[in-house]
Amino acid sequence: MMINKEEINSSLYRVIDANLNRLKEGIRVIEDIFRYIFNNKKIGYELKEIRHLIRVKNYTEIIKSRDSINDCLKENTTSELKRDDFNNLIIANFKRAQESARVLEEVYKLIQPNQSITFKDVRYKLYDIEKSAIEILNS
Repeated sequence: MMINKEEINSSLYRVIDANLNRLKEGIRVIEDIFRYIFNNKKIGYELKEIRHLIRVKNYTEIIKSRDSINDCLKENTTSELKRDDFNNLIIANFKRAQESARVLEEVYKLIQPNQSITFKDVRYKLYDIEKSAIEILNS
């Protein structure tokens, strides 16, 4: 099956759009918990800084490819509907953000390799913050 360049870009932009949203949403959940529930300025601020790093040049082009109505996996799974405690909630959102950063890192290698480096840096920063956050929760 042959796919033309315009269809490839549209499909890549759809992947980018979904993962940008997922990345920012996951970070925001954790940021708000540490900011408003735990009053932890350090982690809240680190996450806020990361959120502000997540910018792409062609966002208006990317958003044109959004098709959330036809997303074949938009239904919730059982595991997405249950969180036992703050640890599970925070870990789930760190993983969501880290996985999205990885997808963005890989996809951008195809279209803007320099942008790929930004998402790799974000992913590693999230790994470090996750470790600190879990240590705080378990202390």
